[in-house]
Amino acid sequence: MLAVLSPAKKLNFDQPENDLIETLPDFQSDANRLAQIAKKLSVSDLRGLMHISEDLAKLNKARFDGFSKESTPENSKQAMFAFAGDTYTGLDSASFDAADCDYAQGHLRILSGLYGLLRPMDRIQPYRLEMGSRLANKSGPTLYAYWDKKLTKALDDASQGNVVVNLASAEYFKAANEKAMASPVVTPSFKEDRNGELKMIGFFAKQARGAMARYIVKNRVKTVEGLKDFDLDGYKFQPSLSDDKTLSFTRNAA
Repeated sequence: MLAVLSPAKKLNFDQPENDLIETLPDFQSDANRLAQIAKKLSVSDLRGLMHISEDLAKLNKARFDGFSKESTPENSKQAMFAFAGDTYTGLDSASFDAADCDYAQGHLRILSGLYGLLRPMDRIQPYRLEMGSRLANKSGPTLYAYWDKKLTKALDDASQGNVVVNLASAEYFKAANEKAMASPVVTPSFKEDRNGELKMIGFFAKQARGAMARYIVKNRVKTVEGLKDFDLDGYKFQPSLSDDKTLSFTRNAA
């Protein structure tokens, strides 16, 4: 079983280094190539590309200007610990011990507009580049055009024919081209029950996706049946709302 997450816009490179395993991204050369394209963009260009404020555009201009071809302990951090935000609050990687990190390395992947596909312990440098960005490149006008078949093959290779648990956003998992994947895909959904009306609340759904990834790692879940036992934060599996492709989990709204 392979769980797949989206990255996060929010990063945390302030936390201290750890003595856990570390690896380098498989698509580092592609990241270098895309970073060089982004480096040529002005602050104004980046504002338009990512729909961000001028201050954020200046920050990311500086990040791309300083992007190095090699990730080292001085300029990078393991992806699972560098990404912050709602999904990674749910993942709570700080609770992982060395054995958990080893297991996550084989059973968890993070999609990325810049790095393509990351293992949890791959070193990344600070960046912001959403998968939906229209960054023109040699393969076409978007990052979807760039990653296309590369991500499909990479996920199939990583899952080795086992189930892929899609815990990523639609924006990111679309880049993997699910229809072209050889591996079966199941997508959990998380909704709040408010007086009998089910609603998907983005903030809570993101945290739940991270929490399910944590559940998979901590419990060494290997089957879809095992996923149905997920009960963190009050969620409960709803068989009547589920099928072979979608697993529905609900909880009473706070």
